[in-house]
Amino acid sequence: MRRIDSIEPFRVMQLLERAKELEAEGQHIIHMEIGEPDFPTPPSVLQAAQEHLAQHDMLYTPSTGAPALQQALSAWYKKEYGVEVDAQRILITPGTSGAFSVLYAVLLDAGEQVMLSDPGYPCQRNFVRLAGGEPINVAVDASSRYHLTGDLIRQHWQEKTRAVVSINPSNPTGTVVDKQHIMDMSQACRDLGGYLISDEIYHGLTYGIKAPSALEVDDQAIVVNGFSKRWAMTGWRVGWVIVPEHLIEPCRRVMQNIFIAAPTLSQYAGIQALENKDDIETMRIAYDQRRQYLLQALPKLGFDIVVAPQGAFYIYANVQKITDDAKAFCWDVLEKVGVALTPGEDFGVFESNQHVRFSYATGMQDIQEGVKRLERYLTC
Repeated sequence: MRRIDSIEPFRVMQLLERAKELEAEGQHIIHMEIGEPDFPTPPSVLQAAQEHLAQHDMLYTPSTGAPALQQALSAWYKKEYGVEVDAQRILITPGTSGAFSVLYAVLLDAGEQVMLSDPGYPCQRNFVRLAGGEPINVAVDASSRYHLTGDLIRQHWQEKTRAVVSINPSNPTGTVVDKQHIMDMSQACRDLGGYLISDEIYHGLTYGIKAPSALEVDDQAIVVNGFSKRWAMTGWRVGWVIVPEHLIEPCRRVMQNIFIAAPTLSQYAGIQALENKDDIETMRIAYDQRRQYLLQALPKLGFDIVVAPQGAFYIYANVQKITDDAKAFCWDVLEKVGVALTPGEDFGVFESNQHVRFSYATGMQDIQEGVKRLERYLTC
């Protein structure tokens, strides 16, 4: 089989395309499928970008990033997490997707493996395959808050396993794990001679708890983050990856060849974003209000939320009381009442047909309307 034939579609995008077709026909669609903030980029970030644009400085930055942004991120990690990170270790990428593409190009030879949680972010499997590697999908459930654990890593590690990916807070479940949990995963990876890769893109979007960075317990952990979610900057396409010192040079070579550098304007906008507090907190509070509403409303309709999310903007709900086919349910709900949800099959195979993901990265008014439509669908 050719490599491209192993690349799965991003199914939520197929649902989104159909939703857009229905909107073009004049229907009002409630979007609870896509994980994109509904807030605009903060005004202070836009102003900083405009000021930099006026300077006519749109040349390439160094491949590993604008030194000013690297330094700003180094200072931010000290303030945010109390950890010292050499700015040279912070590599600036076109979004977190660019970060993972670089990492797997560096870490994997053909046939080598990366361990992932199932359910988990669907594109991870394809990032690994595009680098010639193989994903190891490990089933996780409520007993571990839908996260990998040190024990699971030891149990499923194979001769060709090179790394483990932890997403904290999780996509699709929004669950968060603590420092001890991360420490156990990190120790297992060190003992087995591999890397722990911590995807922290939803940091800052937590409710009643703060998600710890893997760098707080393991200075050699690989950490991926970006501006898309917390700062509502999806289209700016700028993220970063923090790597151990010995990986800087091989990552630099890959970055020089596959994208030269992250977008210059976006990097300078990112410097200002790190200073923004008020707008970020306003968004976080709004997400929390939506989360609390859905945690109350959905169980009344028959959706079973086994573990309440504490981060991101997702709820992963069991639909066994409603249907035995989550995929068909999602498509039917979209066509009949105009509510777009993501079926569990997008996130893996373990009990996927029993689950759907709700995204509350949309306005409260639409969320409330979506619940009304679901109630009408389920009672008719």
